Amino acid sequence: MRWIRSRAAGLCLMALLGIFANACSPYNLWDFLPEDTENIQSESVEDDKNKQKAESPTADTRQLERTPREQISVGKYAYEHLDEQGQVIYDEMLTAILNHEEKIRLSTTDLDLMRKAYTAVCGDYGGLFWVEGYVFTRYTKGEELVSLEFAPKYTMTEEERKITQDQIDEIVEMWLNGIFINDTDYDKAKYVYELLALNTEYVQDATDSQNIISVFIKQQTVCQGYACAVQYLLGQLGVQSVIVSGTALGDAHAWNLICLDGEYYYMDATWGNNGYRNQEGLETSFIDYNYMAMTTEEMLMGHVPDSEIELPECTAVMNNYYIKEGTYIEEWNPELMGAILSEAWMQGRVVTLRFSDDILKKQAFRYFIEEGYIADYCDGITEVNYIEDNMWKEISFCFN
Repeated sequence: MRWIRSRAAGLCLMALLGIFANACSPYNLWDFLPEDTENIQSESVEDDKNKQKAESPTADTRQLERTPREQISVGKYAYEHLDEQGQVIYDEMLTAILNHEEKIRLSTTDLDLMRKAYTAVCGDYGGLFWVEGYVFTRYTKGEELVSLEFAPKYTMTEEERKITQDQIDEIVEMWLNGIFINDTDYDKAKYVYELLALNTEYVQDATDSQNIISVFIKQQTVCQGYACAVQYLLGQLGVQSVIVSGTALGDAHAWNLICLDGEYYYMDATWGNNGYRNQEGLETSFIDYNYMAMTTEEMLMGHVPDSEIELPECTAVMNNYYIKEGTYIEEWNPELMGAILSEAWMQGRVVTLRFSDDILKKQAFRYFIEEGYIADYCDGITEVNYIEDNMWKEISFCFN
């Protein structure tokens, strides 16, 4: 047996800073205006979550006819978790946005229902890059609220939207060239997760960071852009997903709930791109698959979802990356682990072994690293960089 020097590589942790603003923000806060003598009141729901009072209309006080309802979202997660009245409002809002209508009269006067329906629209549709919040106007008669008007806040004209959509379509077609609609749900999810990790950079002050323009056209985004892109790409591949909002590490954050083979998992593509410093002090990146298909228990180790959209208890593990790829270790088998390490060594890549318990992890650490038996499986190795993760019960061997 050949002995080697082992040294731990420093793990480069990605800190998510600041509070993101969603172009289709589920974080809209409400601060209703006090009743007064005016019978027309407007409020603006901003993408930066800071509500600003809009000027009350004074010239045109005619109420609009209700927009015909188009049911195109049957089967989408957030839509299906609304009651019947909520689905009606959802349909009216989405139809207006897709048709680039200036404003519509909603078939409700319930402000909370309006907010909930809009949140659901944003959760189901990550591709609404041309809308950034909305303005609503209340029509009252005395103290009675008699009508509610919804006006999407567009960031571009219809012509600009078409040009941008054509650009996005061209890039998405190129990006999805390596995956097919008939591939497994697992392969589709893994492909999208890797695609975003390899082609998109997390930049705190990225422009258009709250929509998919930042991902597909600029390749620089934040968590909301990642979540929108996941929903958009998986939708192109026929995989159901929805955008989930909440906090992570104490900051506002967005990630996804995805459905693979009829079972739900959580995906956080923002945290898919990880890194470490090698022995020369150089930063080296790798894909962290911990956040590709999480259970609820795993998701809650770093995330706290809000209550805007009803979420299921995710317990399925069939499409967990480590189980699917054969790197989840449930019993002591040094030959199996050695074969996994040998293949990764020859390919010059990072490989992570996840263990079912701490005892197995400590045993593998002692055998391969402290006692140096890794040299029996990785020909020519003289030292090893590794990352030990006690929370996930993992050891990552960094051969890249």
